[in-house]
Amino acid sequence: MLSEITKDAEVRMAKSIDALVENFKKIRTGRAHPSILDSVQVSYYGSMMPISQVANITVEDSRTLTIIPWEKKMVPEVEKAIMKSDLGINPNTSGDVIRVPMPALTQETRKGFIRQAKAEAESAKVAIRNIRRDANGSIKDLLKEKSISEDEERRGEDQVQKLTDKFVSEVDALLAQKESDLMEI
Repeated sequence: MLSEITKDAEVRMAKSIDALVENFKKIRTGRAHPSILDSVQVSYYGSMMPISQVANITVEDSRTLTIIPWEKKMVPEVEKAIMKSDLGINPNTSGDVIRVPMPALTQETRKGFIRQAKAEAESAKVAIRNIRRDANGSIKDLLKEKSISEDEERRGEDQVQKLTDKFVSEVDALLAQKESDLMEI
């Protein structure tokens, strides 16, 4: 029973890390990367789809993305979707090709993105701590039902705490990596 609780907690904590990584992808650094556009949706025959499903996205150089929609009529739709997104980037269209230059980050915008990254990391830590609380609550319920002894309860809580410490340190490492990416000129 304890192993099931700790395994469930570990899986849920890993999902929190995955969500943090996805949220970090949305915070742009000064470099061009196709994943920046993952959150942008385009209207395609009446349904909303990610840009990557209606166009080819490539990195032209370190500061420019090139988007080539598969259908010529999608060019204005893709351009409109990028402008409506809250990414702060402006596409340039020439014929069938949309180029998205990544503006250089000023010190002020870098600090803003770092604040955003810290907020995302903190919410991931809160999620991990909530998972710890749930797991410890389940262990205490087992103790009340007399399914486990007090020693097993203590051992289970120690395991959950070790998992929590491991995942919180992983969040800290991811945050440090994102901060160094953002401060890189």
